[in-house]
Order: sequence, then C-alpha cells, then structure tokens
Amino acid sequence: MQHRHYRLDGASDPRPVLIVLHQETSTPGRVGQVLAAHGVTLDIRRPVIGDALPETLDDHRGAIVFGGPPSANDPDAHLRREVDWMAVPLGENRPFLGICLGAQMLVKHLGGTVGPHPDGLVEVGYYPLQSTPEGRMLLPQWPGMVYQWHREGFTLPRGAVRLATGERFENQAIRYGDHAYGVQFHAELTLAMLHRWTTHGHERTLLPGAQKRRDHFDGRAIYDAPVKRWLEQFLGLVFGEAEG
Repeated sequence: MQHRHYRLDGASDPRPVLIVLHQETSTPGRVGQVLAAHGVTLDIRRPVIGDALPETLDDHRGAIVFGGPPSANDPDAHLRREVDWMAVPLGENRPFLGICLGAQMLVKHLGGTVGPHPDGLVEVGYYPLQSTPEGRMLLPQWPGMVYQWHREGFTLPRGAVRLATGERFENQAIRYGDHAYGVQFHAELTLAMLHRWTTHGHERTLLPGAQKRRDHFDGRAIYDAPVKRWLEQFLGLVFGEAEG
C-alpha cells in the first residue's frame, strides 16, 4: 500500500490559518513554527480578552483551536460561544484542528461528552499512543509516546472516526467528516512551553497518575523527535495537499 505524503505551502493558498488561544500569554508553539516555516500566515484571536471569531472562514485557510486551563464544560459565555462557533468550519467543510480543549469543544459541539477518568486519573507527562488502522491509512508513522496535560477525556461522537487511542483515555485523535480533526495530546509543545507549564502548573504534576516534573524533561529528550516529524505531516494532511 502506497502512503501519501503531504505538503504545506503558503503560496498555494495565501489566506492565514485562524489560531484560537485561551490565555492572554499563550502561543501556538511548534504548530505556529511549522506553519510559518512553510510560509503559512497566522491570524491569532483570543476570545478570553474579547476577540471575535469570524462568521465565515472564507478569508481563512482553516482554523486551529488550542488547549488551555478551562474545561469544555465550563459555563463562561466566551467558551459557550466558541463551542457554538464550531458550526462555522463544520458547516463550510473547512480544515479544522482542535488540540486538547479544542478537541473537547469539538466533541461537545458534535453531541459527545467530556469528563474525568472514572478512577480520577490524569495524563500529565509522556504516555503511550497507539494509532488505529484508520489513523495509519491517513499517516503511516504515528509517535509511540506523546505529551499530555489534561484531566478530562472525551467520548467518540456519532459519525467520528478514532485515529489513535491510549490506555488511560481511549480517544486520543479523531476525524469528523472530510476536514475536521481533534487530538488530545500536545505535539505543539516547545521546550519553553514545557518549562512554563511545569513551573506555573506544578500542582498538576502531583495529581493521581501524573508524572514528576523531571520525567517530563527526560521524556522530551527521548520521545520528541518522532512527535516533531509526525506534526509536520499531520499539519500537511489537515492544511496542505497530497504530493504526487
């Protein structure tokens, strides 16, 4: 079976990718770096400080909704509006990627549920990832270990396809329709982000099932290279085009 390779090229579509962040100080991390390296521009919005989301994606190449401290179940008005806004990329069948909280918001919009592990366990650190046959049909090489920073997981919404699974939280990567994707893990993590998260969010590393801070840095040294290669191809799959 011949596997496709995907190419990202800013010149093929000059429109920016909409980037939705959930804290004033957040960055798109390695996702932003990869897109910029391929000439793709970014339009960054932060609804938490009042930025509006567009009523159509006609002026955008697609959209990425990132993670953050809130729960997809929180009642804040800007979060509820964001969940409702998922109707825009889905209705227009435009490239969409939700990361962690962004994936959970997508699942909420599609009628799935978001909640904690039944035994109260979390994933904070590096954990095993197993691609499904459907995932390998899209991309042959998935990383075996990925970085996690979450207390909640999500169900598989009706009509969605599971692309990757984990031992503790079953749904780690999903696809819905032709162009919408959600991933639970953080391939966008940079070393600077790892320092920041494990410092400001140190109490998360003490939760049941979490890994100690030093293990996060040891894990990155061992496991990061395959994650970086995967992210290049995955962003090409979502926002680029097949080669050949």
